[in-house]
Amino acid sequence: MEYGSIEREIHVDASPEVVFEVVSSPEHISEWWSDDASVEATPGAVGELVWGNRAQVVPITVVDAEPPRLFSFRWCYPGDKVDNAAATLLVTFELTPSGTGTRIRMIETGFREMGWEAAKLEDVYRDHSSGWNTFIPQLGDYLARLVSTQ
Repeated sequence: MEYGSIEREIHVDASPEVVFEVVSSPEHISEWWSDDASVEATPGAVGELVWGNRAQVVPITVVDAEPPRLFSFRWCYPGDKVDNAAATLLVTFELTPSGTGTRIRMIETGFREMGWEAAKLEDVYRDHSSGWNTFIPQLGDYLARLVSTQ
């Protein structure tokens, strides 16, 4: 396996505008991914994702914010422990209108650039892959609930 990127794609019955808000706004991020979040959807903005009553706090930096089609940020989950303090992973949400909804394509890259030994690279990649297998469906479920109440 190459361990270069993780990609997940789902279709949701919500507009790209609604999806952009859900993947980029703290009040929504904390409903489908982290326990808490603080970030502005502005390139260069620095924020954080929080799990477990601040047991794990992950800094993030927004790279691109182009409503309603693109949101990306750099991060490094605390357990990832990078050898190079400047090394981070890039998470990108590409939003494409599709029928009456939106195709969400999430891509996480940068694993090979982290400088990890092969076993660490494989372990972190599998951990993130498993995580996205949980969180992308949760994103879809949250969006379905959100639009059904509007």
